[in-house]
Amino acid sequence: MTPLEALARAERLAPGARVAVVAPSGPVPEERLTAGLDILRGWGLEPVVAPHVLETHPALGYLAGADRARARDLTEAWCDPTVSAVLCARGGFGAQRMVDLVDWTAIRAAGPKVFVGYSDVTALHEAFAVRAGFATLHGPMVAAATFLSDPRTRESLRTTLFEPEDALTLGLETARALVPGRARGVTLGGCVSLLAADLGTPHGRPSARGGLLLLEDVGEEPYRLDRILTQLLRSGWLDGVAGIGLGSWEECGPYEAVRAVLADRLGGLGVPVLEEMGFGHSPTALTLPLGLPAVLDAETGTLTLEAPALR
Repeated sequence: MTPLEALARAERLAPGARVAVVAPSGPVPEERLTAGLDILRGWGLEPVVAPHVLETHPALGYLAGADRARARDLTEAWCDPTVSAVLCARGGFGAQRMVDLVDWTAIRAAGPKVFVGYSDVTALHEAFAVRAGFATLHGPMVAAATFLSDPRTRESLRTTLFEPEDALTLGLETARALVPGRARGVTLGGCVSLLAADLGTPHGRPSARGGLLLLEDVGEEPYRLDRILTQLLRSGWLDGVAGIGLGSWEECGPYEAVRAVLADRLGGLGVPVLEEMGFGHSPTALTLPLGLPAVLDAETGTLTLEAPALR
């Protein structure tokens, strides 16, 4: 099986850039969206809210409107030549329901753009990688509490968007080796439960071989994380992975219990594993590019990109 290759990068943003905000998953609180849009305007961006962002599905209240409407919002925003970036408003659940309704032929034809999100948006990161060949950004969402409350989270995203050459080395001071070593590969990942849920789907990534796999999750108890990681191991999806970086495990139980599972399930792969890097559902969530070559060094606690995330 061919190892992962670097994906196509989007162009960096400049003041005045028009950015679309979409809601591919759960419904968005209007007051938090308003606050997030104000931050984007403060950066000199021109945010445009997609038509169905503030909708709620009439029967399934955990969805931001109908699947086809959410998919259409994403497709139309991406294919709008005046839009330079597509930012997700929040996660929740629902991206898996709409991902196959997106017009990926039109997305590919429009070319790479900045795409930002995390959590449930993992399903879309995987789709952009596999079905379009585009690199994306695992980063905070416009209406997410962390983006609104944490200056370092905002600065990590802002720097990546406007001055990506200043965001080559990533990792909080908390980062430390779970398994020592150093590895090179192409970044991929997100919520581990979403990656496992992609197994067996028609367009699921066949393997993480040659990749630097970045994992985090929220609300999964240790035994459920064990089940998820065991599924990835049994399927062979982790065979040949180059290295692993671990983010936050909010609401997953005491970290020592989570850590024991991570060490047990990942320690036998014989690759470097770096923990507590500071991405995902953590109080400070760094922006990490997906689909680009990088070096993971568990000894120094860093992930270093070989080129800026954006051109």
